[in-house]
Amino acid sequence: MRDSDDPTGKPAGEPAGASTEPPAGPDGGPTGLQAFAVLLRRMNGEFSRMAHDFAQSHGLHPTDVQALVEILDGGRDGPVTPGLLRERLQLTSGAVTACLDRLERAGHIRRTRDSADRRIVHLHYAPRGREVAREYFRPLARATDTVRQRFSDAELRAVVRFLAAMNEELAALRHHPDGGPPRR
Repeated sequence: MRDSDDPTGKPAGEPAGASTEPPAGPDGGPTGLQAFAVLLRRMNGEFSRMAHDFAQSHGLHPTDVQALVEILDGGRDGPVTPGLLRERLQLTSGAVTACLDRLERAGHIRRTRDSADRRIVHLHYAPRGREVAREYFRPLARATDTVRQRFSDAELRAVVRFLAAMNEELAALRHHPDGGPPRR
């Protein structure tokens, strides 16, 4: 518990009625599997609603927002290509092309040709698109920072390790749900 927390464990300045305690499940209380499942579903639901609202407010399809996220995050590992996007989103080539056309027309992305092999197309988040998204999701960034400040560095490191491990496990399940070949 940090110095700013009261003896009940509730952070100082917490809004009335808000609870930082996860729901207790039948399998072991606030750190049991049920509690984690409920909290992860709630968080995923909130993120999905925000992404859907962003899509609606900008005349995009929800799949377009998924593509934008892949382009933004995937760019850290190297350029994202339409083929890689098709694989990650499990879409047809035609659906990816339609999605990219919408995103490019709206100014969210730009396509460039690889300098060594002109057949390869790289997808980039356009500066205008990045600013539109940054402005829309700024309240989420502020809320995330507010919550982060309630935790010690050691607690945040544990959260980061948990989330990274969950992402690895989810990716493994997507590729090998029963230990078999990847789903298509």
